[in-house]
Amino acid sequence: MYHTIQEFLDDWRQEEALTIKVLERLTDASLKQAVSEQQPRSLGDLAWHLLGGLGGILGGAGLRIEGPDFKAPAPSSAAEILEGYRQMSAAATNALKAQWNDAKLSESLKLFGFIDTTYSGVLTTVVRHQIHHRGQMTILMRQAGVVPPGVYGPNEEEGAAIRAAQGGK
Repeated sequence: MYHTIQEFLDDWRQEEALTIKVLERLTDASLKQAVSEQQPRSLGDLAWHLLGGLGGILGGAGLRIEGPDFKAPAPSSAAEILEGYRQMSAAATNALKAQWNDAKLSESLKLFGFIDTTYSGVLTTVVRHQIHHRGQMTILMRQAGVVPPGVYGPNEEEGAAIRAAQGGK
């Protein structure tokens, strides 16, 4: 749980950078990669959903965010999704700094009218939501033939390069 807005912002900046690292690897063609035949949600849909998570979860807690229209269909351009994410992240953090304060974080609320939490809990949910979908995206990226970057450690290719540089250990 976060005790200050700054604690969240520090954590968010790290997660935002990791998400951008993933989004930067997407290609327009990879956006079409579906989860499965039964679940037609695509990699592009998941990438666009990251904006929706920020707008939807924080908006559900009353934060007014002036950002991209995350309810619009996912763009077919990876560059447009990346730029939309950057804009939404900036808009969300700016709104948070302007509208909430440290004392608010310990206040209780019913998120979406049925989830008992605190405003700090809402911020934790936003981070976990981002991590969850970013992980899903890296799997779909592999299925689409795109090598995802290492996030919390090296990916398969980066790990092989490290081992090779160490003499194959």
